[in-house]
Amino acid sequence: MIHKFIPKELNFFDLFERQVGFAVDASSFFKQVVSSGKIDQSVLQKIRDIEHQGDEIAHTIIGQLNKTFITPFDREDIYALAKELDDVVDMINTILGRMVIYKLSGENDHLIKFAVMIDDSVNALALAVKGLRNTKNSKSVIDACVEINRLENEGDSMRDMVLAELFEKEKNPIMVIKLKEIYQDAETLLDICEDIANVVESILVKQA
Repeated sequence: MIHKFIPKELNFFDLFERQVGFAVDASSFFKQVVSSGKIDQSVLQKIRDIEHQGDEIAHTIIGQLNKTFITPFDREDIYALAKELDDVVDMINTILGRMVIYKLSGENDHLIKFAVMIDDSVNALALAVKGLRNTKNSKSVIDACVEINRLENEGDSMRDMVLAELFEKEKNPIMVIKLKEIYQDAETLLDICEDIANVVESILVKQA
């Protein structure tokens, strides 16, 4: 009878893969919007739709966690993974929302570079999360986590560089305030991806 109490582990993996899929959708959309330089209300509707779908998956994972006795890996790691993946989409929604409010339309080369780095990091994150299905093939997961860490370090350096340039060259103090916040939030997004990579690596260590 014990098999009745053992959940299908793929259920959690399926949910995580769907959740990280929404993060990929959000980062791709962010890159698309920033690259086009066209910021309007339609942007908010699109990212909010993605965020809503991501929220539903996160709530489903937490609900499943509360009902499941045996889990494929530690409960705290499942919770942390669901929460941090949700934070990725939330932060992209926040950045785009502020860009609309601040009316930051037009191309911004620094922000485009951040968007590319964020998209690369989220796609590496997707590889890492999908790799949790089979921890025996952990090298690809570890490689993805290393790439995420590299991008976060690169993001730190870029943030410092663009802020220094902003303070030196931008004469409009209001624009300084607006761009400073957006640049810092973009780097924070890379921090969140690194936090998720750390959770994934912790899961691998525990499963070894």
